[in-house]
Amino acid sequence: MIDSNLKIEFDKVDALTLYNSKKVLDAFHKNNVSEIHFNSTSGYGYNDLGRDTIEKVYSDIFKCEDALVRNQFISGSHALTVAFFALLRPNDVLLSISGTPYDTLHEVIGIKDNPSSLKSYGVIYKQIDLVDDNFDYDKIKTSLDNVKVVHIQRSKGYSTRKSLSISKLEKVIKLIKDINKDIIIMVDNCYCEFVNEKEPTEVGADIVVGSLIKNLGGTIAPNGAYIVGKRDLVKLAGERLTLPGEGKEVGPSLGINKSLLQGLAISPSVVGSALKTAILASYLLEQKGYVVEPKYNSERVDIVQTITFNDREKLISFVQGIQKGSLIDASSTPIPSDMPGYDDEIIMASGSFNQGSSIELSCDAPLRSPYVAYLQGAMTYEYGYLGVMEAINNLEN
Repeated sequence: MIDSNLKIEFDKVDALTLYNSKKVLDAFHKNNVSEIHFNSTSGYGYNDLGRDTIEKVYSDIFKCEDALVRNQFISGSHALTVAFFALLRPNDVLLSISGTPYDTLHEVIGIKDNPSSLKSYGVIYKQIDLVDDNFDYDKIKTSLDNVKVVHIQRSKGYSTRKSLSISKLEKVIKLIKDINKDIIIMVDNCYCEFVNEKEPTEVGADIVVGSLIKNLGGTIAPNGAYIVGKRDLVKLAGERLTLPGEGKEVGPSLGINKSLLQGLAISPSVVGSALKTAILASYLLEQKGYVVEPKYNSERVDIVQTITFNDREKLISFVQGIQKGSLIDASSTPIPSDMPGYDDEIIMASGSFNQGSSIELSCDAPLRSPYVAYLQGAMTYEYGYLGVMEAINNLEN
């Protein structure tokens, strides 16, 4: 029996799932997706009909000019890196207006020294922190001189701030474009796809990046990422991923087209399951006295649910409980350890079919005060429910 408070929120999720499923269905129909698009290419990947059709489908879903959807991307961070290096040249200015980016981008940008960083190539990085979980509009107005690319990370990453809504995004993009229409607005959309009815490209973003082992992969895509937006910018990204002169025309699909299409087809439903799982966890853990963000009945921008434990051992117990409740490697016990790209020890529960998938039920955390767990994903709500209940049981026993 679902609590009446939860039912109200779950009904909202069901309506959202239907809306976004219709969006996907329309894009499949418009592009006449057929069995022939499941075919594969190898080698150079010339004339890959399935790959090219997938990119048209993504363009229609995001209501933008072009898309680059490739299994050659290792992760969302890789796709972001490709986009940065495609758009920026020596002495260009990159301005982050959502504070410090995700940990894995620190060495990419040059926040942390690396001889292959943007900084080492002469790109200038500047940053404006959020104020009370919102953009610092006044400071942004006076900081746009000579800026080539404005970077916005919607999801909170390993911070404790709130994630950034489409309405906030729309307001700040209009502000920037009114001052200088030539500034490129680049949005990290990881964890956010299909959580709302609109995507950033629909409110003025020039280029948007995300991962396929998150929302749009629907737990089926084995790897990959996407870059969508204006045609000239996507072209630059394609030539950075492969090589100038060939760009998007090459890149073998290696048998992945069916998985990408099937994952995309069910992704609105999978995102819905992840949202219900996050809502459940928020509801139950707040009742037990923990600080949660967002609250169960708050607006959601991404699939991430944070729980603040203020206690190292409680955090570890909860994450280990999620692993116990997972489908894969449930007998394994995650422990804090060093991971490439992160400054703190990380503990990660990821009993997933695809390594590192965070649209499948997963939970991870940096081992630093105030000991916040980042919970996300669920193949189905039922598996999400069982995993959360196992984690709570492990926390209390």
